[in-house]
Order: sequence, then C-alpha cells, then structure tokens
Amino acid sequence: MKIQSFEYTGEGMRRVYENGQWTVGIKNYKPANDKSLFNELERHNETDELFVLISGACTLVYAEEMDGKMKFGAVSMEMGKVYNIPQGLWHNTITVPGTRMVLIEDPGTGMSNSDIYHLGAGEAGELRSLIP
Repeated sequence: MKIQSFEYTGEGMRRVYENGQWTVGIKNYKPANDKSLFNELERHNETDELFVLISGACTLVYAEEMDGKMKFGAVSMEMGKVYNIPQGLWHNTITVPGTRMVLIEDPGTGMSNSDIYHLGAGEAGELRSLIP
C-alpha cells in the first residue's frame, strides 16, 4: 500500500476521490461562475457541502426564501478556511480566473437530490452588487 495523490487542472469541478462516506473534488474557475455571467443558484436537499479556497478568489453567494422572496447574501472566502453550505441553502461559487478550491461532499450528492434556481435579471443584478 502507498500514499495516493490526486489533482485536476481542467475547467470546472471534478471529483478526484470517493469512498462510501464522502467525496473530494477540485473546483477550478469556469466562465459560468464568473461574476458577469452567473445566472443560477443550486441547493442540495440531502447533504451539506464544504469548500476550501486554495488559490484565487471566490465569493459564496446564497439565498434564503422568505415570505415568497429571495433574501440574498454573500461571503468572501479566505484561503485555508473551511466553509460549510448547509443542506437546502441556495448557493453558488463566484470565482475569478486562476481560482482553485477543494470541495467535500456526500458521494450521493447529485442532480437527483438537488435543485436549480434560475435568477431573474433583477435578482442577478442584486446578487452581483454584493460581490466585491
């Protein structure tokens, strides 16, 4: 037996390690996560999701449904800190070229137990105004 190492240098996210209890992925910049282009949020209905910023810059944007409206927020990630996206929270990662993150989640997390929320133009503008 020997120590294994994994990497992914392509665009977007790829799972690089998985066992029956958790998955580790590497999430790199992709244009759909750029401040000027993003237009949706997602939520995972059965599990939390963890992110660690290892290079570049990322703002975690999120929304909570309150009285039939979305209430938006944003958190600028700091390198080396672990950020937990709680189960059921609408979110997205807004990145700049050169950004790399580690993602940790349940191996069963996928589109079958997640939802996508398409932002209206006003909502996207409101969220963009929260991003440095």
